[in-house]
Amino acid sequence: MNKEIRISVFGGGSWATALTKLFSTNTPHVCWYMRDEEAIENIRQTKHNLNYLSDVEFDTDKLTLTTDINLAIRQSDVLVFAIPSAFLADELNPLSESLTEKVVFSAIKGIEPNSGMIVGDYFHQLHRVPKENIGVIAGPCHAEEVALERLSYLTIACADEAKAEAVAAAIRTHYVKTKISDDVVGIEYATMLKNIYALAAGIAHGLGYGDNFQAVLLSNAVREMHRYIHCIYKAERNIDGSAYLGDLLVTAYSLFSRNRMFGNMIGKGYTVKSTMAEMNMVAEGYYAVKNAYLIKQKQECPGHTPILDAVYQALYGNKRVSQVFKELTTKLD
Repeated sequence: MNKEIRISVFGGGSWATALTKLFSTNTPHVCWYMRDEEAIENIRQTKHNLNYLSDVEFDTDKLTLTTDINLAIRQSDVLVFAIPSAFLADELNPLSESLTEKVVFSAIKGIEPNSGMIVGDYFHQLHRVPKENIGVIAGPCHAEEVALERLSYLTIACADEAKAEAVAAAIRTHYVKTKISDDVVGIEYATMLKNIYALAAGIAHGLGYGDNFQAVLLSNAVREMHRYIHCIYKAERNIDGSAYLGDLLVTAYSLFSRNRMFGNMIGKGYTVKSTMAEMNMVAEGYYAVKNAYLIKQKQECPGHTPILDAVYQALYGNKRVSQVFKELTTKLD
């Protein structure tokens, strides 16, 4: 791909803000779509997204800010989606432009809940984006640390190596290191599962389990992740890599992790509804766990998934959360 690629970022949250910061550092111009007209006006006037990562300052001369999703698609070759998976279908509802000639990269860490598909499959099957034009941007990388310019690492996955490298180059800075991969499906499932395991870590913390149990929980989680992904999509991969294990660890342990925070509140006795109201932000793991559980059943995966099963029961079952995790402790080693 041409180094002067034209990029549009879709989403108004913290990860979309962080990615726009990176892309606008390395490319001449970035189109940034979000649905909130007031947020756009604030950025134009103050050069900051006052709702998310408000310390980041933008050169607005390098940005096209728009609430018109079709304009954002027409303007660019590469479309980077950082919209929460639960809202993706609604955001794409006004779509009239074709995506078949576009390169689509997902920075969404979840499953599109209406279809039950990972985001790459959603764009391929519903919007006819060729598989070689679909990619993933994966961590471990919290948006808050990008804003602070702390050293971070990203994996850019695409079946087409040239496209992966072009996007990696557009992100790479002195504080963001990048590598490329062709394991698009495996990394997409890993980014979905790690949010579920972070919920589990948060629930355990909220229930009063200590560091010793957390270590056992996460060592079991990485093995469970490996079994699950291998059942869904068999391929050569190193599950100990940063896009798999690394992203799992940071999401499960970091104070920036909204999934851990969500789980922590559930463990402390909050209801799902009250947790959502209190946090006022999306925890992708909540939406992912039901679909991940259903996918496992549909695929008839023989692998043992006690952590996924426990989080599913904690959020969607009728059992007490404390009882669910007491039973989980007998299934780990």
